[in-house]
Amino acid sequence: MQIKGDTFVNKLILLFVFDKMESPLSEQTLLDICTSSNDWLNYMDCVTLIERMCLDGFIYKIPGSENTLYALTPEGRETLANFYIRIPRSSREEISRFVKNNSAKFRTRQECKSDYYQNNDGSYTVYLKILDAVQPMLELKFVVPDKKTANAIYKKWEVKAADLYSVVYETLVD
Repeated sequence: MQIKGDTFVNKLILLFVFDKMESPLSEQTLLDICTSSNDWLNYMDCVTLIERMCLDGFIYKIPGSENTLYALTPEGRETLANFYIRIPRSSREEISRFVKNNSAKFRTRQECKSDYYQNNDGSYTVYLKILDAVQPMLELKFVVPDKKTANAIYKKWEVKAADLYSVVYETLVD
């Protein structure tokens, strides 16, 4: 679906993705959505457009965000409203369908971070986070005896993070 050579339409596609996702997005999430998961934009064009659109005031970096998030400005929203018809209908439908089916997965991937590393004594520390646009909502560190356990926790975090957050919150606030 790439519209080669039409930078204006490619900018509108990025604005349309922001609008449909309805939340701030990291550069990596934008690149995943627009280039890796779909062929809407060329990777290098997408990187350049994100930077240019930020400089032109159509999107902005959210201050204080740990993993740089971008959001639409009022000017970006107005530009999209005035010119979205320039995005081919088939492209708008494809983007809308993709976002409807995949937005939760991309938000979770962007908000839930995990990592692990080996300690000097041979145990492993697993580091888990749920990120909000401005600051971490939850951070946990677990020391576990082996790499197998660390890897299992690491892999489950995206799926289990919301449930764990709810249990911790309800337990502590009650």
